[in-house]
Amino acid sequence: MVDRSTLPNAFEFVVVASARAKQLLQGCVPKVEPSGKPARTAQREVLEGHVLPVYSDEAPIDPQAPAPV
Repeated sequence: MVDRSTLPNAFEFVVVASARAKQLLQGCVPKVEPSGKPARTAQREVLEGHVLPVYSDEAPIDPQAPAPV
């Protein structure tokens, strides 16, 4: 179970984790060691920072791009 009281925004966590779980169910490769359930794997990915929210008014983040100074 995830302790959502330590998260800055529990609603955002649930939305991002559920979207990621749908991606995993569609065949996306997990970014962490998969557990038996896609929802658990998605939660761990979000908690560990492997999956971040992208808002519609932001440009997608390129993980290969150098960090801005």
